[in-house]
Amino acid sequence: MKKHFILICAFLAFVAASHISYGQELYEINNSTIEEETISPIYQFEYIPDFTYSEVAERIRNMETSMPFELNERIFAFINYFAVRNRDYTKMVLQRMDTYFPMFEETLAAHDMPDDVKFLAIIESGLNPKAKSRVGAMGLWQFMPATGRMYHMHTNMDIDDRMDPEMSTEAAAKYLKSLYRMFNDWEVALAAYNCGPGNVRKAIRRSGGKSKFWDLYNYLPKETRSYIPQFQAMMYLIRHAEEHNFVLEEPTYPIAYEKINFNQELDLEELANLTGLCIEDLEHLNPSIQNRLIPNSNKHMAVRVPKNKVDYIAENKEHFASAVKLTSERAIDLRIASNQNSNPAVAKAVAAANSGDNTRIAYKVKSGDVLGKIAQNHGTTVTNIKTWNNLTSNNIRIGQTLYIYTKNGNFESSIAQNSSNSGNPKVYTVQPGDSLWLISKKLNGVTVDQIKKLNNLNTNQIKPGQKLIIG
Repeated sequence: MKKHFILICAFLAFVAASHISYGQELYEINNSTIEEETISPIYQFEYIPDFTYSEVAERIRNMETSMPFELNERIFAFINYFAVRNRDYTKMVLQRMDTYFPMFEETLAAHDMPDDVKFLAIIESGLNPKAKSRVGAMGLWQFMPATGRMYHMHTNMDIDDRMDPEMSTEAAAKYLKSLYRMFNDWEVALAAYNCGPGNVRKAIRRSGGKSKFWDLYNYLPKETRSYIPQFQAMMYLIRHAEEHNFVLEEPTYPIAYEKINFNQELDLEELANLTGLCIEDLEHLNPSIQNRLIPNSNKHMAVRVPKNKVDYIAENKEHFASAVKLTSERAIDLRIASNQNSNPAVAKAVAAANSGDNTRIAYKVKSGDVLGKIAQNHGTTVTNIKTWNNLTSNNIRIGQTLYIYTKNGNFESSIAQNSSNSGNPKVYTVQPGDSLWLISKKLNGVTVDQIKKLNNLNTNQIKPGQKLIIG
């Protein structure tokens, strides 16, 4: 009985299978125009694979690296942090790698340095060329202004060379190589890049002369103790991204570019308009340009343009030259647009210059001049003069021309104009930025007390537009 039951079940299964097959054939015949469905792989982007200390240690032992390291609990903790708790940061740098790593690799090879040094930029800036630290370090490799100048990277209101990927990478390679010569150990050299060679030497002395990072660990600044383990965690994770399910949902691709030099002041927005380029692409390729313009002080810098437009621009370069030439008025407009949210002081200065009732004068620096004196003499501030003239310091030189914006002309002319008015007494109209002391200095021999007596003033308070009797 049992045997017969098994045979019956087998027969029914065969009939059912045959029926399904026949039904499928009918479906295919009656729907011959329906395309076969393509099955695509399904990625679980949010899935976080589990991993153990021993698994990671084994992978690290098998890694081919120019800077070998051994796993410890501190490094493992940062691997866990970047692989689990802060996956978004790791995904972000994975998206940016193809843009900057080829350049890093080429530069490091040219300096005969370990290829893995490139991972340091991930810890420094997250591969963001415009990254700015709380203390003012800038760029992919986070140079402070003074260190930047040591490696010929200069900064003004419109251009910050520290944000130039190529210049800053070259500088970082040279600086790191000099640190390696000091300490003869790459981990210690990287630590010195973070906290300075002085702090590393202090740690060496306090450790009794030890020369390896993990021997110096407890004597280094707290930030530096985390710095190297983070670097090593990234060395591991980028190599083993797939094992930790780092699959990019929307990969990004670098923009191929070439450099063109116009050798003149340049309006980047106008260049984009004339050539059909996307201004955002130009900004992405030229992160050191801050206000969509190249000033006269940097006129010899080359502009990176997308490769597909290089021939067109090169062929029409002479035709474009006059159209993209930057004017002083246009420079003010671009600076206002760029700085109105990020730098209120600069925005205020350029807005003041752009005011319709202001006059621009050209002042030639004389012997004994300083910015403070010039600012007082023209009823303005040192900050305004520096902003209008793209100055990064208070240093000026004899014969230098400074452009100054004042209401109704310069201070001296306003006195002359008021003094030449017919009738008696002579009257001076107070200008913005004036003080009684400043006015007295311009009125040969007239003191503050005399001005106060002539005008029956009980205090030194005056206001723009006020009429003062000056003689």
